[in-house]
Amino acid sequence: MYKVKVYVTLRESVLDPQGAAVKNSLQSLSYHEVKDVRIGKYMELTIEKSERAVEEIVKEVCESLLANPVIEDYRYEIEEAVAP
Repeated sequence: MYKVKVYVTLRESVLDPQGAAVKNSLQSLSYHEVKDVRIGKYMELTIEKSERAVEEIVKEVCESLLANPVIEDYRYEIEEAVAP
């Protein structure tokens, strides 16, 4: 089994209105040190070992469902899961 951590974020060239709202709220709370906020998504997948490479499966899942490749980037970390 593999544990996969997937991080999806808007591309730098895409406006992030939710991030801008959070930044403005933080600055209104006197956190003037915060200069930018970008909002993203975090997901954990558990994938069973199979004949296919886990990297291949993760890329397909990300590109077909978890991320919109037109406006979002994704990265992932794969760890071998320890059985309980």
